[in-house]
This record gives sequence, C-alpha cells and structure tokens, in this order.
Amino acid sequence: MPTKPKTWKEKIQQPKLPKRVVLETDFAGIKAGTKLFVGTPMLIDQYIRGVPFGATRTIERMRRDLARQNQCEATCPVSTAIFIRMSAEAAIEDLNAGANTDAVAPFWRVVEPESAIAKRLSVDRQWIAHQRDIEQQSAQA
Repeated sequence: MPTKPKTWKEKIQQPKLPKRVVLETDFAGIKAGTKLFVGTPMLIDQYIRGVPFGATRTIERMRRDLARQNQCEATCPVSTAIFIRMSAEAAIEDLNAGANTDAVAPFWRVVEPESAIAKRLSVDRQWIAHQRDIEQQSAQA
C-alpha cells in the first residue's frame, strides 16, 4: 500500500538539530573559512512567527539575525530558502483548511511578492502583496 505524502506541516515538525559548520570551500556566495549556521524548518518557522504585525523582514536580515543569535558569521542561504518555503506552504495548507491569517506563520512578512520563493509558492503573488498592504495600513491607523 503506498504511503501518503507528508503535509508541509509534518515536514516542518520533523525533528532536526541546527548545525554550525566552518566552510572548507566557497559556497553560495559565502567564502571558505566562514562559520555557517544551518537552521531547521522549525527555527525558520519560529522566526517568521516572531515578525510583528505590520512589519517585514528581508531574508537577508533574517539570515543575519539567525547567524548572530547562533554565534556564526552567516546562515546558509540554500537551506533557509527551503525552510521558508516549507513554513509558507504549511501556512497556506492551514489557510486553505479555514485557518485565519493570525493563526499561521505570517510568511508574507518575509517573502517579498516578486521574489524567487514567492514564485514557487502555491499562492498567488498578489495575495502576498495584498496581505502586506492590509497589515501596513492597519499598523498605520
């Protein structure tokens, strides 16, 4: 009997440990010898959930914040992008099941509508832009 594919939420919740590595060779624009932090899907999801209503964070800032919090010089851009997508898709699954936006990881606060990550998501990029607009207008009121 074929196994049922895991949901995005199940993928996020898989137990994984973060790592700190020193790069032996250049990788993804990061120089050899750099102390690199490799997060987990849960850590990325938690970071996204911590971005305040009406605020946004660039992925670059998120990576800098995570590196600093974990005594590293950089955070892996490849795994971070994958984990952001996992968090976003889990939120989209929940939204499609009827959850309110305040009950999911607010990925639209980190994922810019025209970004490469947004293009891969199973939600329209205009929806991301709309969510950002709603929050910014509410925060200014």
